[in-house]
Amino acid sequence: MKTVIRPPKSHWKELAVRPLIDSRQLVGKVRSILDDVKTSGENAVRDYCLKFDAYDPSPMEIPAMEFRSAEEVLGEKLKLAIRRAARNIELFHRNQLVELPIVYISRSIQCWQKDIPIERLGFYIPGGTAPLFSTVLMLGIPAKIAGCQDVIMCTPADSSGRIHPAILYAANICGIKKVFRIGGVQAIAAMTYGTKEIRPVDKIFGPGNQYVTLAKQLVSEEGIAIDMPAGPSELLLIADETADPAFVAADLLSQAEHGADSQVVLTCMSLTFASRVKEELMLQVEELPRKDIALQSLINSRIIVLESLSEMMEFSNFYAPEHLIICVKEARKLSEDVRNAGSVFIGNYTPESAGDYASGTNHTLPTNGYARSFSALNLQSFMKTIQFQEIQADGLAELGPDVIEMAEAEGLQAHAQAVRMRMMKGE
Repeated sequence: MKTVIRPPKSHWKELAVRPLIDSRQLVGKVRSILDDVKTSGENAVRDYCLKFDAYDPSPMEIPAMEFRSAEEVLGEKLKLAIRRAARNIELFHRNQLVELPIVYISRSIQCWQKDIPIERLGFYIPGGTAPLFSTVLMLGIPAKIAGCQDVIMCTPADSSGRIHPAILYAANICGIKKVFRIGGVQAIAAMTYGTKEIRPVDKIFGPGNQYVTLAKQLVSEEGIAIDMPAGPSELLLIADETADPAFVAADLLSQAEHGADSQVVLTCMSLTFASRVKEELMLQVEELPRKDIALQSLINSRIIVLESLSEMMEFSNFYAPEHLIICVKEARKLSEDVRNAGSVFIGNYTPESAGDYASGTNHTLPTNGYARSFSALNLQSFMKTIQFQEIQADGLAELGPDVIEMAEAEGLQAHAQAVRMRMMKGE
């Protein structure tokens, strides 16, 4: 990791750049795959699975016997851990249910909102170098709480066409019965345009690599809703002298091992502390099975030495990290100044890994600075809000003159007339 000492704010923009491929280089490739699937359906999906992932997806839909087999082969300890995590995730998200009251604008004018579950959902679950069965829980549990009935899931298989059993076990816990062994851009295309087996969905959820993220963004321009731009993982950590360098290094590596295009950033106030973290990184990375991936990620990462806690927080809000860990003496107090972050982890004993799996919060988060305007996935993400209003005749008599005045000022005479006619009839 490169160390940058007290950079001026004029350099912050450069330091906040993520190691992303220029999407302009990818648009043509991704658009070509989307168009092929739109035109040729399942044949194109099958061809791309063979080309990119070296497996034949037939049959595309996972049969019931594979779900049963997955439960049989999975270890009891892992199944118990998944069920416990599911319980915590359900508790956190169920408490987001809010019954909104009717608002009485006046005695005769009532307005209210109602949350309605989105009808058809499509989940994308990465399954390449790391089968993210935890993401199944993060998407499936709030969807179930929201009342979404029609849910499908796409996930890539290994070279033998096998889906990791933990992914199928988690899907079964969430009540997801339609799972398809399709990955990559072709999965996003299948859920967008539909195939012989797959109905088009209304909204697509789930993280992925830069190709999948771009595919989601492109189809969103065609009217398909997406959860958020959730691409390569990233983490920013704020530390002072009370932080444990070994903990800090472990947290940085926990994100670096996601992928070579992941990025981790440490901000601290001491060059000595930065050096101790670097030493720990080199010791700990040697023990990782995904060492090569983590080392490549660290090349794209950095340690930034700043003057104060307030400056570190200011840089964090500028960077807008997907994950933010705060390891300082008064971490809870400093956390009150967070303005831009996907999910925040407070204190030396709150590793980001806890949120990735089992603390209860959602791990589907905005990346690449989108935390400035996007939220972490939550229950509302699976719903749409419809507004209602009911006005009695005396209520329209009260409201009508203002509506007429405003409509005529905008030159919309028919708007004014729709109110005027009713008021005349009510006199």
